Amino acid sequence: MQASVLQRQTVRCTVARCRQRPGVMCRAASAPTAAPAAVDAAAFEIFLLDTQKQILADAERLDGSGQQFVTDRWDRPGDNAGYGITCVLEGGDLLEKAAANISIVRGTLTAARAQAMSSRGRSQIDPAGGQPYSAAALSLVFHSAHPLVPTLRADVRLFQVAGCSWFGGGCDLTPSYLFEEDAIEFHRYWKNVGDKYDPSIYADHKAWCDRYFYIPARKEHRGIGGLFFDDLDASENAYDVQGYVKDVALGILPSWQAVAERRRAMPYTEAQRNWQLLRSVAQKRKNEKNAAFKPLAWVPLPMTPWLAM
Repeated sequence: MQASVLQRQTVRCTVARCRQRPGVMCRAASAPTAAPAAVDAAAFEIFLLDTQKQILADAERLDGSGQQFVTDRWDRPGDNAGYGITCVLEGGDLLEKAAANISIVRGTLTAARAQAMSSRGRSQIDPAGGQPYSAAALSLVFHSAHPLVPTLRADVRLFQVAGCSWFGGGCDLTPSYLFEEDAIEFHRYWKNVGDKYDPSIYADHKAWCDRYFYIPARKEHRGIGGLFFDDLDASENAYDVQGYVKDVALGILPSWQAVAERRRAMPYTEAQRNWQLLRSVAQKRKNEKNAAFKPLAWVPLPMTPWLAM
């Protein structure tokens, strides 16, 4: 069943949260039975580079227009040295504009960043700053010219300092027009990924996504949600955190592909395309710092789950 999100807001569910810190499994309930394997930053960097290449090849094949990603590599020398690989495709049959980017940075924590991290309960971080760190991330946004194909956003990242490693990431969809079967399929995909590691992961990370991408100015959530997580430390979780994060990276395109292929085959009207563009403009405006604008008209629905849990 199809419904414009002007008339029908995406549905949300309420799930139990960790009573210690959102997004971290309760240590008392899930203490690891063995010390986690050390995270090899160089190996994870190679994994991200390989995953980016695979996503680009698969996305070009899925688009089918013959358009290719244009690659731009940047390098930054100095104390906070690093590099990045920005890849953008425009004007495709499915992909109006798509980007899949890598950034790798190594440097020294500033006092401001160190204080922000230590305030989140990270005792390993010296609030005065000065500790060396490394960071690696893959981020992606795929936007379709077809108004019935939802926008895909995702990322995975690793941050290391003081001998500790923390992972973050997520994946979510923003449709201009809501098809409930698409939402169910997308969420079921990510629930199956999480269930491989711990049956509570999906509910925890879905709820975190719902909180993180709530838009107060419009009193709504961004799209149909998905997953979001940050500061995941293998030493605080009983499951294989790095394995889970890698599966999230590898699942980004497959989680969206079936939905995109199904909806791109449907006809659409000029009015639907215009509504998509209007929603896109509104999304950009809400990203502006301290943006203040009149919310679009909408009718909220009760918060109920996409999947029965």
